[in-house]
Amino acid sequence: MAHVMPQGTRNMTDEEWQVRCDLAACYRLFVKYGWTDLIFTHLSARVPGHSDQYLINPYGLLFPEITASNLIKVDFDGNVIAGDYPFNEAGHAIHVAALKARPDINCALHSHTRAGMAVSCMQEGLLPLSQQAGEVRDLVCYHAYGIADNDPQECEKLGRDLSDKWLMIMHNHGLLSVGRTVGEAFYYLYSLENACKVQVDVMASGAQMIIPTQSAMDELAHYNAPPADGPCDSVTRSWDALIRMLDQHDPSYKI
Repeated sequence: MAHVMPQGTRNMTDEEWQVRCDLAACYRLFVKYGWTDLIFTHLSARVPGHSDQYLINPYGLLFPEITASNLIKVDFDGNVIAGDYPFNEAGHAIHVAALKARPDINCALHSHTRAGMAVSCMQEGLLPLSQQAGEVRDLVCYHAYGIADNDPQECEKLGRDLSDKWLMIMHNHGLLSVGRTVGEAFYYLYSLENACKVQVDVMASGAQMIIPTQSAMDELAHYNAPPADGPCDSVTRSWDALIRMLDQHDPSYKI
């Protein structure tokens, strides 16, 4: 869904403005779904036409304050190319690690949600308790806890652990998702977040768990494998619906 650039942004391409709008919309969706953590956590998108540059939130702004025009542009070396704010050092390290490791992806989303952090602390990892857990089963990897700020080895390890997966459970930390589009990364994170919520609720209930058959989970995981040529139709339809919702209720993200 194309967005018209306002005056004062004519020095950027239509493609960059579209990505800015999508990323700003994603920040607002984090607010709607309760995935924010004060000014912390961060969402990024690669700048179209510049494989070593990305857009990220201005460090210090709450997610409801983030718009397409105030996102900052940073290169992989940590130079702010455009924008009036600094960036979060840990965010820079995590997102550059992901974008460097996966030239095929253009977006990375990191969250510190209660359910995501809870599952990240569980030795069992993500359990096959729900349909959404089954859908993302083969997309998930794990990363041992480490502090990314100014630690090249930790960043390299994060990139290696990500490998060809689309979701990462960062032990004792939170969740990470990647995608070829902002919408794809959001869809995968939404699915994993819901799976984590269900797991925490079921385990807290103390009830005996029902575990689906291995064959059913194998079929579900195969059915939901990401297509090689781009996001699947349900991902695109879901993202378009979310954008319509934002445009109806609060289109201020795209200024």
